[in-house]
Amino acid sequence: MTTTTTRQSTFPIEPQFLQRWSPRAFDRTPLACTTLMSLFEAARWAPSAYNVQPWRFVYSLRDDSNWFKFLDLLDPFNAQWAKDAGALVFLISSKVVPGIQPEKPFPSHSFDAGSAWIQLALQAVAMGYQAHAMGGIFRDKIRKTLGIPGEFQIEIGIAIGRPGDAHLLPEHLKSREAPSDRVPLQDLIFEGKFGSSRRSLQI
Repeated sequence: MTTTTTRQSTFPIEPQFLQRWSPRAFDRTPLACTTLMSLFEAARWAPSAYNVQPWRFVYSLRDDSNWFKFLDLLDPFNAQWAKDAGALVFLISSKVVPGIQPEKPFPSHSFDAGSAWIQLALQAVAMGYQAHAMGGIFRDKIRKTLGIPGEFQIEIGIAIGRPGDAHLLPEHLKSREAPSDRVPLQDLIFEGKFGSSRRSLQI
C-alpha cells in the first residue's frame, strides 16, 4: 500500500502516480522553455506501435506572442483558470502511418499519444509542476488557427504550471480543487472473462 497526504493505493506503487493530479489553480509563473523541453523529452520516449511516434505538440509559453491566441482555443470553462498556467500545449496525433504512400490508417494513434501525454505529466510531477489535460477545446478552431493538417487528430489541450493558491480560483471551482479518488480496483478488473466474478483482493 502506498499513501500520499490525500490518496491511498490498494497495492504498493511509486508515489509519483498518486502525486500526479489535475489542479486548476496555477501560480502564473511563466514556464522556462528548457523546462518545457524536458517535459517534451520525456514524452518523446513513450512507446508506440512500430515506433511510429504519431504524437506532435504545439505550444505557447505564458506571455509570449501566441498566449492569448491559445487561450481563445479553450472553451470558456477551461480558459477561466488555464489563463494562470505557465504554458499551454495542444497534443495531436497522426491518423495515418507517417511517410507511407498510399496512406495507411494507424489505429492506435490516440492510444500512443496517450502514452506520450502521461510521460509528460509524470515528468512534470518529478520537476515540481503539474499538467492538466483538457478535453474542452475548440477543435475546428484549433485546426484552422494553428494550421493542423487533416491527417492529424486534435486530442487534448494541456495546461502546465506550478500549483497555485486555490483561494484565487472562481468561487464555483474552489471546492473542486483537490486530488480526486479512483474507482476501486476490484471494479476495474476481471479474471478470465469480462464480467466474471473477481477474487478477493488482498495485500
